[in-house]
Amino acid sequence: MLLLSLLQSPLDLIAIVIGFLVIGITIHEFAHAYIADRFGDPTARTMGRVSLNPFAHLDPIGTILFFMIGFGWGKPVPVNNRYLNKKSDQLKVAFAGIIANLAMATILAIPLRIATMRGVLIDSSWILSMIDKIVDINIILASFNILPVPPLDGSHLIEYFLSEEQKIKFFFYGQYAILALIILDFVSGYNIIYTIMEPIMRVFSLLIKGVPTSLI
Repeated sequence: MLLLSLLQSPLDLIAIVIGFLVIGITIHEFAHAYIADRFGDPTARTMGRVSLNPFAHLDPIGTILFFMIGFGWGKPVPVNNRYLNKKSDQLKVAFAGIIANLAMATILAIPLRIATMRGVLIDSSWILSMIDKIVDINIILASFNILPVPPLDGSHLIEYFLSEEQKIKFFFYGQYAILALIILDFVSGYNIIYTIMEPIMRVFSLLIKGVPTSLI
């Protein structure tokens, strides 16, 4: 699937493991936990999730699927909305992970932009090439999670305008929709999810790297 398309050499595998499991997932889930804690929800802290330790955020099934099919996920951060003072705080917690991935990508893209300004080809250096892939991985994670389908982070923007009854139905049907997309994506060999994510990745990549991601 999407992440496997980055795999061209053993060094790329290292970059993907570091970028996805160690950096991408960890930063994403830590951001959810940290912001929820800051807004008064102690749930994540009591479960040891306000941590930059990757093992606190790795989901066993998500990690296994990552190595099997090239795509996976981290352990969702538990959030108790009853502790949050404002409804808008729920959106801030939900989008914290996406913002964290984009912020990480932006920071890591600095040496890439400097190299480009100096006329240095990214592929000419294995370090720059690895950084480039880690940046792309964080862009992929942000682009995927921003999709407005439960249980992805972007779905909370739609939930914000729904009643409690509508939220239940939206989550129930939405989680099966994303599962169906992943299965259909894998079985058909046609990257449906990538097609949906492509314009989002293009915008993020242009803003962060100044050029389209190598996946486009």
